[in-house]
Amino acid sequence: MKKLMLAVALCCLGLGMAQAEKADASKPTKIDYDDLQIDDVKQIKTLLGNVVLTRGTLQMKSPKAVVTTDPEGYNLVVLTSTPGTPATFRQKRDGAGDQWVEGEAERIEYSDKTDLVKLFAKAKIRRLEAGRLSDEVDGEFISYDSRKEQFAVKNSVTGESKPGAGRGTMVIQPVQRGPAAATTAAPAASVPPVPGK
Repeated sequence: MKKLMLAVALCCLGLGMAQAEKADASKPTKIDYDDLQIDDVKQIKTLLGNVVLTRGTLQMKSPKAVVTTDPEGYNLVVLTSTPGTPATFRQKRDGAGDQWVEGEAERIEYSDKTDLVKLFAKAKIRRLEAGRLSDEVDGEFISYDSRKEQFAVKNSVTGESKPGAGRGTMVIQPVQRGPAAATTAAPAASVPPVPGK
């Protein structure tokens, strides 16, 4: 497996999200992959095979990633899945304690111009605190604006809500209170799918 650092080629790639760890913005971007194709004329980099993008605490994984740089120097990253292997991301959130956000979908798009993350098809986002699942949202389309800390969940992959297209699910875990909470906290459990989805 080729493991090359594309920090020079992708130095402008700002991959912060979910009140992202502020220190991540000053870190180089490292991408590991099996195969790389670069089209300098179109400003497109195609990475194939076990792609792992790391920048500080941010880690994104997928079987394929395409990075397109626009004329202004902004980057759009598109991560795509294969059957049984979703595109994923995980990043530490700023603030006290051990707080993380993670997500998965068949396709994830991230624009460093808008700090907008879009998850398409079988999309899920989870927030974790000290290893415990605090909440989870799923739907066919999830948009996350990291600057405003706002989610939008829609029932179709077009980013629109359509009658009869299905329903999303949100699960909020109970808050553990008192000194016993730290010792009796159960680990995060997977949420069963909603029938009919």
